[in-house]
Amino acid sequence: MRLQVKTGKKVHIPILTEEGALSKVGEICLGLGITGGALVVSDPIVIKVTEDKISNSLKESGIDHSFKLIERATKFAVDQVREEARKLKSRVILGVGGGGVIDVSKLSASQENIPFISVPTAASHDGIASPRAKINHIAPFSIEANSPIAIIADIDIISKAPYRLTASGCGDLIAKLTSVKDWELAHLRKNERFDKQAATMAKESGEYLVRNAKLVRDKTKKGYQLVVEGLIKSGIAMALAGSSRPSSGAEHMFSHKLDQIAPNSAYHGEQCGIGTIIMMYLHDGDWKTIVDTLKTVGAPTTAKDIHVDSEIIIKAICGAKEIRSDRYTILDEKKINPKLAEEAATVTGVI
Repeated sequence: MRLQVKTGKKVHIPILTEEGALSKVGEICLGLGITGGALVVSDPIVIKVTEDKISNSLKESGIDHSFKLIERATKFAVDQVREEARKLKSRVILGVGGGGVIDVSKLSASQENIPFISVPTAASHDGIASPRAKINHIAPFSIEANSPIAIIADIDIISKAPYRLTASGCGDLIAKLTSVKDWELAHLRKNERFDKQAATMAKESGEYLVRNAKLVRDKTKKGYQLVVEGLIKSGIAMALAGSSRPSSGAEHMFSHKLDQIAPNSAYHGEQCGIGTIIMMYLHDGDWKTIVDTLKTVGAPTTAKDIHVDSEIIIKAICGAKEIRSDRYTILDEKKINPKLAEEAATVTGVI
């Protein structure tokens, strides 16, 4: 599937989501006027299954390129990629891998003022297309970066990634159902700027998952594609809004707080999924459908599923507001406290 999406800055982003998409990396680059100096950033695992296809495609298009491998999404990795890009006088950075590789590539390209192309190999979170990056030891939440100038998602590669990554992506996707509610609430209570198009795009991506969860559960190519395209639309919604508002609310703040008090407990999307259950309850919404959808796709729905104690969940709910004190959400509306946090987590079965 080929899409052309216009961002709020009136820039068309080519999006390719199909089987065999890696073989068209060179074609996409040429179409964007990139004829050389491509720095391909990946990790030691992903590179084993992508290097030949990407290298062959770039060579066939006559594009000079180099590879840079990183281990984790850290400031050190960003510094390494930036140094390599300067040394090679790179004209573009391609991030080939999961969320960490894409975030490092995106931020590095942004700071070096060169274009970035997103080449996800797993449908694990909406950083695929967003103008945001989450880097360890830089900030407890995602920070501003440039949007990709193209997105190339090979469904064949993504379908062969560990399924847990796709289930995690579903958690990040369903989170849009509460993040939009938080944005609407901030608009109502604080007159915060609200972009209806961005909100609709984000919300629809979550609703589409709810309706098609069985396609994902059954590991169909269509299921993988709907998750990838939903995450891409969520990222584009952020670009349209000029902030993470349409795709990140109290459920993301809960996840980021969990990262602080119980690091490495689970994937980002898995934590966001659990956060969505809790925040939907606080919104007096249909949290049971959230639980059912997450269970259908095989994503965690309880503290036990992510190996944390009940006390940690309650602490993360109560401390979530600290992550973004400037952002009005359901946590402000309900004036969250330990008693209400425990009630929300208990009633929903999270603890």
